[in-house]
This record gives sequence, C-alpha cells and structure tokens, in this order.
Amino acid sequence: MIRRVAVLTSGGDAPGMNAAIRAVVRTGIIHGWEMFGVKLGYEGLISGKIIPLGARDVGGILQRGGTILGSARSLEFKTEEGQRKAIRSLNENGIDGLVVIGGNGSQTGASALYKLGFPVVGIASTIDNDLVGSEITIGVDTALNIALESIDRLKITASSHQRAFLIEVMGRNCGYLALMSAIAGGAEAVVLPEVETDPEAIARRIRDAYDKGKAHAIVVVAEGATFNATKLEEYFGQHQERLGFAIRSTILGHVQRGGTPSAFDRILASRMGAAATEQLAKGKPGYLMGLIKDEIRATPYDDVINGKKPLDPKMIELQKLLD
Repeated sequence: MIRRVAVLTSGGDAPGMNAAIRAVVRTGIIHGWEMFGVKLGYEGLISGKIIPLGARDVGGILQRGGTILGSARSLEFKTEEGQRKAIRSLNENGIDGLVVIGGNGSQTGASALYKLGFPVVGIASTIDNDLVGSEITIGVDTALNIALESIDRLKITASSHQRAFLIEVMGRNCGYLALMSAIAGGAEAVVLPEVETDPEAIARRIRDAYDKGKAHAIVVVAEGATFNATKLEEYFGQHQERLGFAIRSTILGHVQRGGTPSAFDRILASRMGAAATEQLAKGKPGYLMGLIKDEIRATPYDDVINGKKPLDPKMIELQKLLD
C-alpha cells in the first residue's frame, strides 16, 4: 500500500518541470499520501537528500523555469551498485513510490529502478522531444518559442547587412526543435541529424535565396547534426571566395532551457503530474506518462527505452516546400 511518495527531476532542466512537481505533490496529497522531493536528481537519491513537500512548499512555482529540486549527473547511478544504493535510500526513508521527471537518460534510470523491484512512474520532460511515448514533451513548446524569437531577431540583422546566418539550436541527436524552428521561422534551409547533410547543397540554397532577391538567408542547424554550425561556418569560410558570400553563426545553447514556461507547457506538465500519481494509485508502475493524440497515456518502460522516435517525414518535406 502506498503511503509515502517521492518526486525527482533529472537530466537537463526543461521549462514546466516545476509545474509537474507541483501537480505530483498536490494530487498525491489528495490521495492521502505524504509527499517528498529528492534534491539533485539521482545523485541526491543515492546520498539521501530527500525532503518533505507540502502543498504550500510547491506554491508559487508554476511560472518558474528550471527545477526547484535541482538536477545533477551521477556516474555512480549508472551502475547496478549505485541503483541499489538509491533503492536502499528510498527504503530507509520509508518511500513507497517514485515519480521521475526527465528525458531519455532519466527514464532509463527510472526503468532500471523499476526492474530492480521499486515502483516508479515517469513523466516525459525534455526540450529534445526525443522520448518514445509522448508526441511532445514538457519544455518543448517554450524552447521552440525562445528559438523562434531569436530567429526573428537575427533575421532583422541579417537583412540589414545582407548576410547569411547559421543558427544552432539544441536537441542532442534529435532534429525536432531545429525542424519546427525552421518552419515557423521561415528559414531557407535546415540541417538535421536524421538527414545526411551536403554543405554544397546548403550553399546552393543560400545562393538561390539571394538570386531570388532575398536580403538575408537563415539556416537552422541542429546541434547533433554531423555538420553543426561551427563546422559549417568553418567550411563556408574556407570556400568564401568560391561561394561568393560571407556567413555568421549563432549558437543559442542553454538559453532555450531557461525560459518562463508557456501556458501549453504548464498545462501539459499539470496533466502529466496528475496522471503519474493516478498511475501509482492504480498500482501500475513501470510506465512513462506522455501526450498521445491529445490524451495523457501510459507507455511501458521497455517500449520507451528500446524505441526510437523518428521525425515526421511530412514535416521535413513541408520545410523544403516553404523555404
């Protein structure tokens, strides 16, 4: 029987994590449970950094980016010995269930705990949007809008100086953020990890843009692409005389993770948090809660960990049509 439940955030922070923490804690209290937070992710779990959380402790955090619980990398947790230490820490604190908010690495760790016999439910939260089991994850909408604002601003500068710009967005090995930013931002080209990149083809796209009378050219680049922004800028610099244009690169980096969560992310996180506690209450751990066809659904951890989430080829084709 569940009486005491803990929640932790792990991996890269994502706007909306705090809304998910709030939902887990408050719906857990409604179930009659004592609620706890784990500070600093799996590292804090191993070392026993577990604190009580009441309804007022999670008040006023809905609009805050990042995570009030913090996050930290833990090499020790990647080992079975470290995972068993984490379970021992949970047991010593009388914790009966755990909710893990995070992305691929975080949910891989959650799955490992579940396989060792501890009741765990996951919440899909990563700006990379690379998790099987959720069409869109917590933080993506906010990160996308931050990237889009940056693209819009850089487009003004690019037009003023008749220049081409490479704009690198985050996403690890998934090109979702880059692709959607390119479509929404009206980019002339996009460079994705999922699609083989030919620098000469990108150069032709830029040249075509100028030939059509455009005052600028914007190329959105995913950080995980074989030719990231740094490599492409170097390539174009080496061939500038032949190509006939100069190019500048801007790497948005972690600024995309630090924004105030959008209304969409706050609502999505709240829905997922409530669904996670309900999943534990039903006695069905071992699942990731995610958004599928506008419903919060549970996907078994084996499917999440062993699956791969592809980009929609129709969206890739749409970007090409609209450049």
